[in-house]
Amino acid sequence: MITVSNLAVQFGKQVLYKDVNIKFTNGNIYGVIGANGAGKSTLLRAISGELEATKGTIELGPGERLSVLEQDHFKYDSETVLNTVLMGHTVMWEVMKEREVLYAKADFTDEDGIKVAELEDKFAEMGGYNAESDAAALLSGLGIKEDKHYQLMGELSGKEKVRVMLAKALFGNPDNLLLDEPTNDLDLETVEWLEDYLGNFEHTVLVVSHDRHFLDAVSTHTVDIDFGKVTLFAGNYSFWYQSSQLALRQAQNQKAKAEEKRKELEEFIRRFSANVAKSKQTTSRKKMLEKLNVEEIKPSTRKYPGIIFQMEREPGNQILEVQDLKATTEDGTVLFDNINFNIEKGQKVVFLSHDPRAMTALFEIVNGKRNAEKGTFNWGVTITTAYLPVDNTEFFQSEMNLVDWLSQYGEGNEVYFKSFLGRMLFSGEDVLKKVNVLSGGEKMRCMIARMQLNNANCLILDTPTNHLDLESIQAFNNNLKLYKGNILFSSHDHEFIQSVANRIIELTPNGCIDKLMDYDEYIHDDKIKELRQKMYS
Repeated sequence: MITVSNLAVQFGKQVLYKDVNIKFTNGNIYGVIGANGAGKSTLLRAISGELEATKGTIELGPGERLSVLEQDHFKYDSETVLNTVLMGHTVMWEVMKEREVLYAKADFTDEDGIKVAELEDKFAEMGGYNAESDAAALLSGLGIKEDKHYQLMGELSGKEKVRVMLAKALFGNPDNLLLDEPTNDLDLETVEWLEDYLGNFEHTVLVVSHDRHFLDAVSTHTVDIDFGKVTLFAGNYSFWYQSSQLALRQAQNQKAKAEEKRKELEEFIRRFSANVAKSKQTTSRKKMLEKLNVEEIKPSTRKYPGIIFQMEREPGNQILEVQDLKATTEDGTVLFDNINFNIEKGQKVVFLSHDPRAMTALFEIVNGKRNAEKGTFNWGVTITTAYLPVDNTEFFQSEMNLVDWLSQYGEGNEVYFKSFLGRMLFSGEDVLKKVNVLSGGEKMRCMIARMQLNNANCLILDTPTNHLDLESIQAFNNNLKLYKGNILFSSHDHEFIQSVANRIIELTPNGCIDKLMDYDEYIHDDKIKELRQKMYS
């Protein structure tokens, strides 16, 4: 349990929030949401004690332990992977080290023997004798194989370190758990493992994430940072989003009577309560939603970018044909081989692989940015494409302002290009920013504006939600569902895939798996699971 009393956080004259009074209770998972800069990570840092709040107190339940997903991935480079995870339970780790020192003494005394006995009792109470096997199980669940458990952290890749730090946070069944973007750099299967793990977690969790499916799968409550306040709602992200959009429509419809508004909101809550996403907290969440006061539902101040892809030309029947395609890395690793498929009109295809470099290689090949080791591809004569690469660094090396930068990719006057930037939430002096100083999210919004100039009938999107906030992801997702052309894309966002894709092609070193089905059906089909194992072996 975490009790936050009269919390205020202020930087100079900027007040993020004040008068925050919330009790986070045992058995619940709180998804923390808010626009960029609202103070989501700051709230977690204040609760953990890493940041000193301007005012207020944070209290844990008596004797409770708090664990945090750390962001410094170089801190433990001189430690082994397994020891790094064990260090997540700080009290147990201190007991282990104290035992080792005593056992190593050459002049072991009776007093030392008494002390060791006490330490052994503490160690046993904390599950110390199963600690290494528990830590190894966590690492394996997060995709870190046994042969790496005794390597030094400094020998791991950045993505592997992320997984070890997550295992460290989860280790020892902490009473309170703070997770800031825990799904970053995790593949879809590992995210699903984490969803299941947290679904069975019995204590208190606060999580910040841009992964909507993850938030929906694990959250019992939503903590919304908006209006300079921190507000607690029953329900997950989808409930918050849909209810805030309903409240916004009602606020815009000034003619609607108050009683009609109330009835509409009550009916929405009833419908949502009856269709709560699967989780162990389904029953309790439904009860909480039914008790929700409709007056608590308010329009959000969030701004959603205007992502609107339109086609200048209707595509013909021939879209893209790929025959016997192969790609390898510089060291000879086969990313995919014997790839054959034919994209048909109206299809929105997600490409999957155990190695994300495979999708990038495919997209670069069909966009003429890379040569295949073998095979051919042919676009239909009516097809025009717009490509969003996973790495956009090369586009932002100059000191041009946003208007001049965007004008390179289309024809029109300054007002025309400002209108596209305005849709992407760049207004006023923002459009005069130099492109080489933009944040990752701002660069992605510029790249999306660039794509919209093309009016293409086939979009190629390599991990399009990278660096985007929840509002941009939601707007992007909503438009792609309505888009009439073809889409070829890869993503780590479960909801993005499930709601957009109507065909799945998985690239493997031994050919591809090609299915006309939705993503949830694909990942839970036992026959496909067996086939995937064979294709990667």
